[in-house]
Amino acid sequence: MSTSGVEATAPSGPGDDLDRALEVFLAMRTQLFRIARRVTGDIANAEDVVQDAWLRWQRTDRRDIKNPAAFLTTTTTHLAINVIQSARHRHEMPTDLPLADLSAPVQDPLREAEQAATVEEILRELMARLSPSELATYLLRKGFDYPYDAIAGVLRTTAVNARQLARRAQQRLDGDPDREVDPDAHRLVTDAFLVASRTGELRFLEELLAESATTRPHARRPARPAHRRPAPRLA
Repeated sequence: MSTSGVEATAPSGPGDDLDRALEVFLAMRTQLFRIARRVTGDIANAEDVVQDAWLRWQRTDRRDIKNPAAFLTTTTTHLAINVIQSARHRHEMPTDLPLADLSAPVQDPLREAEQAATVEEILRELMARLSPSELATYLLRKGFDYPYDAIAGVLRTTAVNARQLARRAQQRLDGDPDREVDPDAHRLVTDAFLVASRTGELRFLEELLAESATTRPHARRPARPAHRRPAPRLA
């Protein structure tokens, strides 16, 4: 059986009906594809993620699943995050990440959880590649549509320099990351981004990015035994 790119095999959930499982999955398929597309930034990868989610759904004992929609949404989100974490995908990471979609407020708890997981992973990837000034420019520009003069005001620089930072950030996203992201810095930036997206209050995010841009990097090369570990960034 093949429907909308979903190939059915024998169910592994005992006592369950494969036709019913397929019906539930197809009802969610469009939403699952959108989730995968939003996370991976790539149509082909999104289709692969949806297929993997279907295989996972077949192999699960569905009698234990109280909320199929929540299970499929969470599974698809995790599978998509695995894609952008893979070494292969690190070389193919899209330079136009879906930050504008991720900064839009959501009301549904499932979408909130999905948004938080996606933001967390994308910010980790960005922080591994970009300097604090580049990260600030990229987030404010791509995530919240700040004009360059407003970015310049936050970073206390010029609009011309803000444009250069945006251009440099875009170029660096094509490179393979070689830095380890400070987990405390990553958590602070993720929390600030989510607060800004859900409340529309960007003051804390602005202050955090500006402070980081004028102090120390948020990412570091892996520490060597002979060196002391640096203090958490963005504290």
